Amino acid sequence: MAASAPSKPTACLALADGTVFFGTGFGATGDTVAELCFNTAMTGYQEIMTDPSYAGQIVTFTFPHIGNTGVTPEDDETVAPVAAGMVVKWDPTLASNWRATEELKDWLTRTGRIAIGGIDTRRLTRAIRQQGAPHAALAHDPEGNFDVEALVAKAREWPGLEGMDLAKDVSCAQSYRWDEMRWAWPDGYDRQEAPAHRVVAVDYGAKRNILRCLASAGCDVTVLPATATAEEVLAHKPDGVFLSNGPGDPAATGEYAVPMIQDVLKTDLPVFGICLGHQMLALALGAKTVKMNHGHHGANHPVKEHSTGKVEITSMNHGFAVDAQTLPEGVEETHVSLFDGSNCGIRISGRPVYSVQHHPEASPGPQDSFYLFERFAEAMAARKSS
Repeated sequence: MAASAPSKPTACLALADGTVFFGTGFGATGDTVAELCFNTAMTGYQEIMTDPSYAGQIVTFTFPHIGNTGVTPEDDETVAPVAAGMVVKWDPTLASNWRATEELKDWLTRTGRIAIGGIDTRRLTRAIRQQGAPHAALAHDPEGNFDVEALVAKAREWPGLEGMDLAKDVSCAQSYRWDEMRWAWPDGYDRQEAPAHRVVAVDYGAKRNILRCLASAGCDVTVLPATATAEEVLAHKPDGVFLSNGPGDPAATGEYAVPMIQDVLKTDLPVFGICLGHQMLALALGAKTVKMNHGHHGANHPVKEHSTGKVEITSMNHGFAVDAQTLPEGVEETHVSLFDGSNCGIRISGRPVYSVQHHPEASPGPQDSFYLFERFAEAMAARKSS
């Protein structure tokens, strides 16, 4: 009996340097162009794909078992996936989890996101670490027809994240209230019915779980678009202001975000920022940000708090970092990455104004960093009682 002909690859990942990977496509068909990064988390692929901070990026998952637990609407960090695409080692198997409501493949197809399996993700990750996060084109065609030269050209022509303001693209269009708290067994998500503090959260690409953590810390949260002015923020008479995570180049978003933050800092309001919000606060205080070689993306990043010596296991997702050498007088570095020594937190000396680069809401510890939300609530309470 004659051997059957080998099946053609149905997906292609082309890097700007001309390196090409072929694999099995799933999810949506077509092609997309973005920066290629890798994430080392063993869980949370759905949260990663729906994290607005991943706008403009294709995510390579180093953990091979992606898709095994399916997806559930409860785990979405925003309405739909924001990451441009997904790269995995193995083709996802059928979901095996009591919470699953849909297969990963079907979810990606429905939401228009392209994925490729059968890739040597170790080799790809080594290339990203050694050469920096490359620009890449990802294509899925069930017939296996690819114009490789055209895909490489698209990757080379893509302008990259430096200078790109993506916060406007993922931010809310209008303000809204948030009262949903963190998930807890067996009831799921409860509502905050007795908030103690009014908080304005500026949405540069806010994850839902950040808002839930604020609500769980006793906050009545009003979310405003990324372009909100200081007048709009202060019109809500907040007890504190929160600056959210988000994608893109912080210097580009800072064109409109920094003036707002600087005006808010003229008040005595507590301010708390996470990720892009951390970078926005640093820029507003006079520091600078830099593009990292391959960024920090994962759920196992050790971060040390200087004041206590405590080491927290954190979740991270950023391709830019605050340059600690540019922090002005009166601004302290509070946290540092134990992987590479990069800055992971700042505060204004003697004031309840602080921010962190990692994601305390993502719970990799799982509760290592929730104290940051409690600290914010305590600062608001202290201001009201003074």
